[in-house]
Amino acid sequence: MTDHFRYDLLSQQALRGVVRDVLAEVAKKKGLPGDHHFYISFDTQVEGVHLSERLRTQYPEQMTIILQHQFWDLAVNERSFEVGLSFGGIPETLVIPFEAINGFFDPSVQFGLQFEEVSESQERQAPANAPERSSKKKRIMPPAPISSQPPSVPASPPTAAKPPEPGKGPGTGGGEVVRLDRFRKKK
Repeated sequence: MTDHFRYDLLSQQALRGVVRDVLAEVAKKKGLPGDHHFYISFDTQVEGVHLSERLRTQYPEQMTIILQHQFWDLAVNERSFEVGLSFGGIPETLVIPFEAINGFFDPSVQFGLQFEEVSESQERQAPANAPERSSKKKRIMPPAPISSQPPSVPASPPTAAKPPEPGKGPGTGGGEVVRLDRFRKKK
């Protein structure tokens, strides 16, 4: 069956909106409240990512930044955010489109989103967990379950969702991010 509404892409946009709204709130308040801090992983090859040549050489495919104590000039718009950070004592300004983000994690509250890329051929009708085929156009699929580690730590998503541990889940301070394809009808 073909999903004419592309719920996977619509939900992806909504979840990226969560990241945008959180960063906009931090920019508005000029800092992070409480113990909140963010690990943000992104694809450095996505159009619109602005890095110095030094950083692009050092991180040719993916980079993870941490927004905690030493960042400045955070500015957020509908499509991207800009932030000043220091790398090896050298100040840099990064511009990161939200579509480039492939991981967002706030360890203070164990909240995270991990986004997966799929090729255009997968996008048409293949299930979300099908192997990737080559294509130049990339789309993002719904988030994979999070782990207790920041997105900079490579982790392969589990093939089946695990039930929440006792004491975890809604209303108990814990939580679980679930793949949307878990709820899709199987053929």
